[in-house]
Amino acid sequence: MKISAQSVWDNCLLFIKDNIQEQAYKTWFEPIKPVELNGNALHVLIPSKFFYEWLEEHYVNLLKTALNRELGKDARLIYRVVMENSTSGNQPFTEQLPSSSRNSVKPQIVDFPLNNKSAEIRNPFVIPGIRNINIDSQLNPNYNFDNFLEGDSNRLARSAGMAVANKPGGTSFNPLMIYGGVGLGKTHLAHAIGLEIKEKHPGKVVLYISAEIFTQQFIDSVKKNTRHDFIHFYQLVDVLIVDDIQFLSGKQGTQDVFFHIFNFLHQNGKQVILTSDKAPVDMQDIEQRLLSRFKWGLSAELTQPNYETRVAILKNILYRDGVTMPEETIEYVARHIKSNVRELEGSIISLIAQSSFNKKEVTLELAKQVVEKFVKNVKKEISIDYIQKVVSNYFQMDVDTLKSQTRKRHIVQARQLAMYFSKKLTKSSLANIGSQIGDRDHATVLHACKTVDNLIATDKQFKKFVDDLNLKLTS
Repeated sequence: MKISAQSVWDNCLLFIKDNIQEQAYKTWFEPIKPVELNGNALHVLIPSKFFYEWLEEHYVNLLKTALNRELGKDARLIYRVVMENSTSGNQPFTEQLPSSSRNSVKPQIVDFPLNNKSAEIRNPFVIPGIRNINIDSQLNPNYNFDNFLEGDSNRLARSAGMAVANKPGGTSFNPLMIYGGVGLGKTHLAHAIGLEIKEKHPGKVVLYISAEIFTQQFIDSVKKNTRHDFIHFYQLVDVLIVDDIQFLSGKQGTQDVFFHIFNFLHQNGKQVILTSDKAPVDMQDIEQRLLSRFKWGLSAELTQPNYETRVAILKNILYRDGVTMPEETIEYVARHIKSNVRELEGSIISLIAQSSFNKKEVTLELAKQVVEKFVKNVKKEISIDYIQKVVSNYFQMDVDTLKSQTRKRHIVQARQLAMYFSKKLTKSSLANIGSQIGDRDHATVLHACKTVDNLIATDKQFKKFVDDLNLKLTS
């Protein structure tokens, strides 16, 4: 009986599947399609040139063994590579097998005997902002663990970061997702982890990059037809730190290439660290396959620091700068600058500057003047507590009643409005909003927001409530 290309390949796959991890099998072997068997030469169609390079670099011996078992020692594997359409930046990195109707896609046939070694991977291009091929980490030495003070607001994230620094790629925190509002220390902590890894594991290649720059580099690589170099570059990294990953929202091509880079790094025991202004569950316009990978490891939230932590941060800044200040002044600043660490640091620096330039002593009165001006000049960041107070006052009830378990209709609607405005006007995650408004879960908050949207469209009186509260909260 004449054997077919499909049956030969199916038998090869059975052997391959027994010898590699399931995820690697799905990523690199399931997309391969057998197309022709000519003597001892099996022709297969693969999605891209990069795919071919990867197979030859990492699985050539496995492929050779599998094929020799089926076709003998002179077996050959001939790749037919679907060439990428370089004129379209929106095409997925791994293209689908073309149908017979897609006559515009012509496979390039690469006749490549299996026992040859693949060509050496080309040197990665020097990415703008990265000075040389030795890969500068782009880490800021000022953002270290010594000046990232631990408190209730960051304890989980900081502890996870230390665990990752001790054993990058070797913990269950891979990826490590650090998320939270503006100015809470996400970037600082990401740099601190990177610096700690470089100190404890000097042989590791660590790279910090913002998602915005990553996107621009990818766009440039598509324009210059150097996309494979771009991908190879990121595959050289042992620890990849991507800041503000939410910037990838809606950017299909960049998400796709990041998906492949992420898979490669994760499968090879490399560490990925991400920061975001929201939890994965709250991200919009990010592919589900990426979101599912973001959830593989640990998502740790940074919240607003409490009073004790704010005092400790201020004292640390003053110690670092060699400045002394009365205790009551430090406490005054800590009580009145609550929203985030960045504003807290900015206020104390302003106070020091005022004292130095005007040759005045740092007094409580001077602190009051500086803080008042600083708060006025900083965009007001509305808190969940503030929203609950405004909504409770509007409906003439206390906050405890709003947060209670009662199912009375007018209280439920007030609670739902508090959740709705918390999602709309703050950067808090759904889980954080729910925990602060009566210890509910994120699904309850999501349901509340949908209910409010529906009532706005169907109930004129309810819409007036929303308009009135919006004016009170934002004016």
